Amino acid sequence: MNYVFFILLRATPAWLSLPRARRRALADEHLGPILQRLEGQLQMRFFDAEAFTAQCSDVVMTQTADPQHHYFFMEGLRDSPLITQPYFDVVHIIPAIEEGYKAYEEATGA
Repeated sequence: MNYVFFILLRATPAWLSLPRARRRALADEHLGPILQRLEGQLQMRFFDAEAFTAQCSDVVMTQTADPQHHYFFMEGLRDSPLITQPYFDVVHIIPAIEEGYKAYEEATGA
């Protein structure tokens, strides 16, 4: 099964007040090592949402075959200045199983 997690984030004024080049550097500096440790085990994608909702400014999507890898990603993220500074607040995490209904149908013959 392929597990997908949608992590809804809200950028704080501390983040938004930084020059864009500094934001990129911080993201690379702190996300890079986390993703390197999980290379081949977890994929991450990033989406901007602030123009479409007031609930969150950004959505991070992680995808993995083992939820433990997502857990390790979140622990690394929570230990980083991206969360501890805080530059971002975690608003909500939505777990999902990609095409879970197909796995169910195959397993049950439904």
